[in-house]
Amino acid sequence: MRIELVRALARSLGIHSGKRAKAELIKTIQLEEGNFDCFASAHLGQCDQAHCLWREDCFTTAKGEA
Repeated sequence: MRIELVRALARSLGIHSGKRAKAELIKTIQLEEGNFDCFASAHLGQCDQAHCLWREDCFTTAKGEA
């Protein structure tokens, strides 16, 4: 997901994005939604959160490709 969309989602949740990095902002959104702040922690390509909005970005970021 592009950073502009992440920032828009954060704003809709009342989160001030400021100059935060994408991963940090996504983790803040995860916490605000009542979820684990686990973004980019699937280093082995395994995750049990099949319906997570961030799933594809998470795997890419965890591999260091983003």
